[in-house]
Amino acid sequence: MYKMMTPGPTQVRENVMLARSCQFPNPDLDEEFVGFYKDTCLLISELLHTKNETLILNGEGILGLEAACASITENGDRVLVLDNGIYGKGFQDFVTMYGGEAVLYSKDYRKPLDVLELVDYLDSDHDFKYATIVHCDTPSGMLNDIGRICPLLKSYGIMTVVDSVSGMFGEAVKVDEWKIDLLCGGSQKAVSAPPGLSFVTLSEDAWKIMHKRKRPIASFYANLLVFEKYFEEKWFPYTMPVSDIYGLRQALENIKEDEGMLARHEKIAKFVRDSLLEMGLKLYPESGFSNTVTVFVVPDGWTDRVILSRMKEEYGILLAGSFGEFSGRVIRIGHMGENANEEDVRDVIAGLRGILEGDAGK
Repeated sequence: MYKMMTPGPTQVRENVMLARSCQFPNPDLDEEFVGFYKDTCLLISELLHTKNETLILNGEGILGLEAACASITENGDRVLVLDNGIYGKGFQDFVTMYGGEAVLYSKDYRKPLDVLELVDYLDSDHDFKYATIVHCDTPSGMLNDIGRICPLLKSYGIMTVVDSVSGMFGEAVKVDEWKIDLLCGGSQKAVSAPPGLSFVTLSEDAWKIMHKRKRPIASFYANLLVFEKYFEEKWFPYTMPVSDIYGLRQALENIKEDEGMLARHEKIAKFVRDSLLEMGLKLYPESGFSNTVTVFVVPDGWTDRVILSRMKEEYGILLAGSFGEFSGRVIRIGHMGENANEEDVRDVIAGLRGILEGDAGK
């Protein structure tokens, strides 16, 4: 078995796996489980510094992104898609499939969004129902400053949908202070539970806009409204994955007990970046480095496949390439959640040194 140092899924602690192995009830009939689900949702809200309601959805992180867009988009809605990465641009697909008009605000993929430039843009055009933004765009390791961008958008009356699947718990997230309307997360990144769950926090404005819709939401599984009053009525819209939620709850308890989590992510990320630079490697992007994933350019004379396969075969470490326009060009190291520890990242750096400073690649 290899050591999984990818930007999601991440390694999972034993107590999370043990929680998933517990005997489970029938979630459709057991009212105690409804309370457990509710308490788990409240814990997520607490950890994300919000009084907003959280819903856990039975599907990996992308379900939360689609559900957020599906639930608030109507035909003809103008939606600002902040695009400085593959996932950022990808939001246009969710917007358009539910009838919205996606207006791309496209910027350099090597740099984080410039807040002052965005101000200039919004001064000339801010007629948008909501805006989408990616906190950490994992394919490139780009981190956007949602702590400044979301309050700015809200000041223009624009709601926000934020993808922080790869950001939260490795980077600070303060939902209420930053005026985030719908924040999307997933189980398999810094949360360090197995893939399979997503969750969304919803502001009062988000609930209001869903209730004011002129037409029904064009989905069932991606419809956040179907969860309304689940607790009062002790009823879920579909059978919940109890074992997955047991594991998620334990992973969240681990996070709650880890007071130094953010500081450790910052320290580990800096160590990885500094080590790669010492090896003469080039980081991607140019700025806006994430504390959850580090991306470097494949050096001349090498291919990503050779480096990745040798890391796995010779050192038992699984790293990741990328995709889209980054395919074959970069390699990604995930150091989020359980991966954010000194021993494992030192093993990664040692492996890369052993390969890149040894034989010439092809």
